[in-house]
Amino acid sequence: MNYLLMAQPAAQGGAQPNPFMSFLPFILIIVVFYFFMIRPQMKRQKEVAAFRNNLQKGDKVVTTGGIYGKIVELKDNYVLLQIDDNVKIRVDKNAIVKDSSDVQAEK
Repeated sequence: MNYLLMAQPAAQGGAQPNPFMSFLPFILIIVVFYFFMIRPQMKRQKEVAAFRNNLQKGDKVVTTGGIYGKIVELKDNYVLLQIDDNVKIRVDKNAIVKDSSDVQAEK
């Protein structure tokens, strides 16, 4: 046991550890999170915002609740969807997820 205590000060010597090396794992974790999680999410948000800004009357869309409909009226904050004959609902523009033609193409 005495040998372990005596070997510890000899191993440390006079060399100081580099402070950058102690933060290197944290920096690498942040870089990995940015490239694999944050950046793709920001790209996806831009695509969805561009899609919502380019909506037009007559487009067939799907809401976040899974309601399929056709745009009858388009305002700044909401969209009037026709989901059946004589059935129209007002939906917040942010609730529009994607074009229903995209859904049919995936099948």
